Amino acid sequence: MNLSRRSSVAALLMLAAVPAWTQSTRPLRVVASFSILADIVREVGGDAVEVVALVGPNADAHVFQPSPADARHLARADLVVVNGLGFEGWIDRLVRASGYRGTVVVASRGVKPREDGHRHGVRHGHGSDPHAWQDLANAERYAANVRDALGSARPAQAQAFTQRAARYIEQIRALDREVRAQFAAVPRNRRRVITSHDAFGYFAVAYGVDFLSPQGVSTDGEASAADVAKLIDQIRRQDVRAVFVENISDPRLVERIAKEGGAVLGGRLYSDALSAPGTEADTYLKLFAHNAKALAAGLAGPR
Repeated sequence: MNLSRRSSVAALLMLAAVPAWTQSTRPLRVVASFSILADIVREVGGDAVEVVALVGPNADAHVFQPSPADARHLARADLVVVNGLGFEGWIDRLVRASGYRGTVVVASRGVKPREDGHRHGVRHGHGSDPHAWQDLANAERYAANVRDALGSARPAQAQAFTQRAARYIEQIRALDREVRAQFAAVPRNRRRVITSHDAFGYFAVAYGVDFLSPQGVSTDGEASAADVAKLIDQIRRQDVRAVFVENISDPRLVERIAKEGGAVLGGRLYSDALSAPGTEADTYLKLFAHNAKALAAGLAGPR
């Protein structure tokens, strides 16, 4: 065998010994429907994924209007990840328009939906509440579903995704313990809060906080004058201690409710979107920790 042929054979043997996924350095192209979900995908996928969020930081997925650029992102995607539970009412149209024919992963698969309906005497609509990420136990399910989807798309990297997901889930569980400890210090009868829209129902059940809001689970409708008046009355009658604005909503209505009800503005919560990169809630875990700290402080403070 001549030197040239021996070199070629050696090169082929070296290539065969390298795992299949290292033969292509291109990351898996993933499109996530909104910023919180995109962050979870990045945490589980690491350098093996390239993630685009259709609805970015401080943006409202309820009223999102897809653009041609969004359709192009989907057309190039290897995987599309959505929340499900009716959160992205626009996603089916966008998938059809883009021509994407791959897998659409529903991150909330396996989560027990919270049904919307009558809450605190105010009717907020019907159907499932899509904000399942507001319970850290559900976030474990999100991470596991993302792990399985990435592993199916890139089997040679499945073990790495499993390891990253396990570390991430342990961080989620540690934060859950911290949040429960924070609220354990607040008497149960003081845990009443006003927020812009009904995005914290899962949080309410998980951590024992009553949330009141002028809008339902979606922000695409206006709060009625009767609902606003009812909330103001509840603030006065039930000693609601704190009112919070949300990063995706116009704060003026909530500020008015706080003023007329005599409650204290407790700051900003992050409901459906991360904050801008480099700020206080630019990852899902930072978002959740910020919200819990702000709520616990607002409820414990003087009225």
